[in-house]
Amino acid sequence: MEPRESVAAVGSAEAPKVHAKSGVRLVDKEARPRTLVRVGSATVGAGLCVIAGPCSVESEEQLLETARAVKRAGADLLRGGAFKPRTSPYDFQGLGLEGLRLLAAAGRETGLPVVTEVMDPRDVSWVADHADLLQIGARNMQNFTLLKEVGRCPRPVLLKRGMQATLDEWLLCAEYILAEGNPNVILCERGIRTFERYTRNTLDLSAAAAVLERSHLPVIVDPTHGTGRASLVLPMSLAAVAAGAHGLMIEVHRRPAEALSDAEQALTPEQFGTLMVRVRGLAAFMGAGAAEREGGR
Repeated sequence: MEPRESVAAVGSAEAPKVHAKSGVRLVDKEARPRTLVRVGSATVGAGLCVIAGPCSVESEEQLLETARAVKRAGADLLRGGAFKPRTSPYDFQGLGLEGLRLLAAAGRETGLPVVTEVMDPRDVSWVADHADLLQIGARNMQNFTLLKEVGRCPRPVLLKRGMQATLDEWLLCAEYILAEGNPNVILCERGIRTFERYTRNTLDLSAAAAVLERSHLPVIVDPTHGTGRASLVLPMSLAAVAAGAHGLMIEVHRRPAEALSDAEQALTPEQFGTLMVRVRGLAAFMGAGAAEREGGR
């Protein structure tokens, strides 16, 4: 994993928010060519990028065992929550700063860039000292103060879609980050709340495809939160790749039954290994098909 640069502000109060004559927003497809976001040794937007790891950092042993397993299976980035927004105030909230230190150490050992959630504008600079990619969770998608703060930070940002957000609302939240001067934004579809109760959320793959039509930003899919069921993660991962997503975000735990959060949706390392073989195979097939079609023109 490459050394992390300084986290000095990069934004500008004079950054243009809309192209003066055309009215094109910074987030719109017409604003610039397809964005590729570099995160350490990984690039999001070219090929298939897979982010994997536990929902929350629970201990050094738990994190390292899981990190080594996802690395062996071919993951590109390591995820893990040091701060966990939970519906109940009595549920496990994460290890905080100690969790960040453990994540950074696991990243150094495995060579995987680290992604973790930041929840408070006041925490952005020191979370950025430990992480390579800053995640804005679904509950904070419209925390505009937080969006502006990460927009002034040189770290790339992973912006999850709010659980009841429209496509336009999601893109406008990305616009907040871009308008502050940070061009490195990755959008993440993670399911929306509907009347369906069998799944935790309803994974909206049409939104991922729509982003490709509307914006130059890369889009990834989180089938773990999108379904809330480990048994559905593989088929929805394949569907996301088929829909054109630039990547996946998958929860993996060394022993899911013992997980302190989201135990029912995490994959075992063995299940994740199987998933990686399948999604890489599909991505290669689709890439070969696209090259063949281009060559036939």
